[in-house]
Amino acid sequence: MKINLTTLGCPKNIVDSEILLGGLKGDGAEIVDDAAQAETIILNTCGFIQGAKEESIDAILQAVEMKKRGRCRRVFVTGCLSQRYRDELQAEIPEVDGFYGNRDLIQILRDILSRLDLKRELLGERHLTTPRHFAYLKISEGCENPCTFCSIPQIRGKFQSRSLESLLEEAYRLADHGVQELILIAQDTTIYGQDRYGEKRLVPLLDKLTQIPAFKWVRLLYTYPAHFNDDLIEIISERKSIINYVDMPIQHISDRMLKLMGRRVRRAQIERIIEKLRTGNPELAIRSTLISGFPGETEQEHLELLDFVKQVRFHRLGMFAFSREENTPAYRLPNQIPGHVIQERLAELTDAQNEISFAMNRELIGQVREVIFDESNPAPGESIGRTPWDCPEIDNSVLVKGEVEPGRFHRVRIIDCDDYDLIGELAE
Repeated sequence: MKINLTTLGCPKNIVDSEILLGGLKGDGAEIVDDAAQAETIILNTCGFIQGAKEESIDAILQAVEMKKRGRCRRVFVTGCLSQRYRDELQAEIPEVDGFYGNRDLIQILRDILSRLDLKRELLGERHLTTPRHFAYLKISEGCENPCTFCSIPQIRGKFQSRSLESLLEEAYRLADHGVQELILIAQDTTIYGQDRYGEKRLVPLLDKLTQIPAFKWVRLLYTYPAHFNDDLIEIISERKSIINYVDMPIQHISDRMLKLMGRRVRRAQIERIIEKLRTGNPELAIRSTLISGFPGETEQEHLELLDFVKQVRFHRLGMFAFSREENTPAYRLPNQIPGHVIQERLAELTDAQNEISFAMNRELIGQVREVIFDESNPAPGESIGRTPWDCPEIDNSVLVKGEVEPGRFHRVRIIDCDDYDLIGELAE
C-alpha cells in the first residue's frame, strides 16, 4: 500500500504525523512523497485561524479531486480542522473516506489498514519527516490556559503531560537516529508536569535532556510568561546545550488587553522576565508573537504595544492580525476592530520590527557565528543554515556559498544581510 501524508500547521501536527507514519511503516505500508503516486492520501489539517482553515480545506478539495479522477483510491483527514468541524466536513465533503480527531491515531490505522486487531504498540517509534539532524519532542498534549482568542483547548482537549520516563526514552531514540538539535514543543512547555506530578517538571526534564551527549542544541518553544520561574531562567543560562533562544509569546503589553485576552500576566511581569533572561545571558535571543487588533484595542493601546516593540527589540517576532474564531470568548466581545484598521496597525508593527531586525543583522557583520546547515544546493553552489537564534521553518536563515552537508555545524563569518537573513562565508 502506497500512502502519502501531508501535514499542515504547527510542529505539534508534525509530531502527530510522524507517529502515524511510524505505525503505517511498522505494518508494511510504503510512504511516498508524491500524492500522485499514492493509493491513499492522508491530510493532517490545521484549524487554528481563518487562513489555516482555508489552506486545509483547499488541500482536502484537491485530494478529493484526485480521487474523483481515479488518481488515488481513498482520502482520510485528521488534525485540528477535522477535530473542530468533523460533522460539517462530513456533510459538505462526503467523498472523504474518514474524518478523525487529534487523538484518533489508532482508529486511523485500523481504518486505513482495514484491520480491527491493531494494538497500540503500532504507535511506537516515529518516522521522522524533518531533516535527520533536528526533531521535535512533544512533551504534553492539550491546553487549559484561558486565552479568550484561542480555540486550541476546544480542539486538543485538557492539558496532559507525558511521563518524564517516556520522554527520555523517546529522546534517546531520536539521539540514536542522529538528531543533534532537539526542539521541545507543547501548547505550554513551562507548565509541563503540573498535572501529572503536582509541580512543574520542565527544569528536571531539561536537566536530563542536556546530559544526552548527542544533543548539541536543545531549543525551547512555546513558553508561557505567566509560568516562568527563576529555576527555568537559571538552567537556560547555565546549560551550554540549551541554546541562547527562548520563544515566549506575549500577545500584547497593555494590561487591559492582556486581561481581556485572559493571559494571566501583566506588563510588569513580562518586563521582569525579559530583564532576568537578558541579565543571566546577554547573548540570549527572545522570540515572541503579538496579536494586533484584538477587540476593543484603542489607538493608544496599539501605540503602547508599538513603543514596547521598539524599546525591547525582540530578536525574532511574529505578528498576527486578530482572527475572530467562533466559540471563543473573544468572538462575542464588543468593539470588534475593522479589518482595514487592523491591517494598518499590523503594518506599523511590521515596519518597526523590520528596522529592528535589519539593525541587529548589521551588528553581526564581521562576526563569526556557529551555524547548523539544513539544506545544500537550494541554488547551485549555495547552502542554507541557521544560527542558534533561528528555529527551523519560522525564523531567519544564513546563506553561504559552497556546498555544505546538511546536519553539519560550521563557524561562519557574516559578510552581509538584509532585513531578516544573513549572508556568510565559512570561517574555517
